[in-house]
Amino acid sequence: MPIEYQQVHEQIRQVSLGARERKERLAERRAQAREFFHALSSKLDDLRSKLELAVAHDPNLRCAEPVTEPLNASNPPPTEIQPATLIAVDGSQVNPDRHAAVQFGLINVGALMMRLNSGEAPKVTTDTHLMYGDDLFPNETPLTEGLVALRRDLAERSKLDALSREVQGPVVAFTDGPIELWGAQGEDPRTYAEFIERHKAVLSRLQSRGVIAAGYVDKPSANLVLRLLEIALADGDQVRNVREFHPLRGVTDRWLFDAIHNPLLSPGHRSAVFRIQSGSRRNYQGDLELHFFYLNVGTQGHPWPVRVEIPAWVANDMGKLDLLHGVLVEQCRIMGSRPYPYLLHRAHETALVKPEEKQQIEQLLTMESFRNEEEVDVMSNKGSAKGLKGRTRN
Repeated sequence: MPIEYQQVHEQIRQVSLGARERKERLAERRAQAREFFHALSSKLDDLRSKLELAVAHDPNLRCAEPVTEPLNASNPPPTEIQPATLIAVDGSQVNPDRHAAVQFGLINVGALMMRLNSGEAPKVTTDTHLMYGDDLFPNETPLTEGLVALRRDLAERSKLDALSREVQGPVVAFTDGPIELWGAQGEDPRTYAEFIERHKAVLSRLQSRGVIAAGYVDKPSANLVLRLLEIALADGDQVRNVREFHPLRGVTDRWLFDAIHNPLLSPGHRSAVFRIQSGSRRNYQGDLELHFFYLNVGTQGHPWPVRVEIPAWVANDMGKLDLLHGVLVEQCRIMGSRPYPYLLHRAHETALVKPEEKQQIEQLLTMESFRNEEEVDVMSNKGSAKGLKGRTRN
């Protein structure tokens, strides 16, 4: 049966009944958030003290923590960008499909490296890793999408590490998405812990060579700064139950830094640098401690704030921070009205696994299995039925 649009229409109508009330409530909260943001902008010690109390009750609390700059800081890009080598890496994956005839997974990592303002074409490389047989059952459990994503993220960072070893002079290296590893944290704690240690080892090697590492988060959804404001508004009882305290619900970090009529960040400007408070903070300490800032890569009248995650060794070095800032603004301008780092866009194109490529790998694996007289499975009935053309009932 197709979608029952009459039911959907009725549900949409019910949603629309409260539209005006929701709009007024959101406008009130936005005004309150902007007011508190500026009022608390320089009260960094008070904010840190309140946050410390909240974290004592909820160590897994996730929000921004002020460092040294006022909350409402707006920093212009550097007037000049020093010579540097840029490395951008992105990855894609094929997840194992239990309904398919051949079980396999695949990670494809695309990387571009170029010397800034050299006039030379970027160097493009691809690394492809096939997961088959025992690789699909780490620790005797089936390989999940989360675990594949974890392997992909680590493969991206490892590629940055490998390429940056060849380079003399400043290196700016970035990937798409957060620096922090997320996948499979609750699915397989043992494997997750192993990957965290390997990830930290990669970051430490990058730090030892002074590589300016960053994670670029386009259209961020995490409201880290807004959560800090909510914590600042909490009283004693609310601090003890801060996970349930959301007086600014509906307001977002993107709106705060994105407001068209009264933008906090001019085009090309970055926000203050914040430290990330989260339950995984214990995994990233010292020079690896995770920070972030917002960056408006949009144009006048068309702001587009993105979140840029950086480790402490970048956050604490103004020269490195300025170089990263300038490089990202320049890279995004290349893409015109849809700003996004050009090299990351190219890396994504390089890494993307097309459906026909996946199909060809399936055929090659099947042929090799037949050649070695190995048992070959068949597609599930469900998978086979999905390929049937729709039938019309009489």
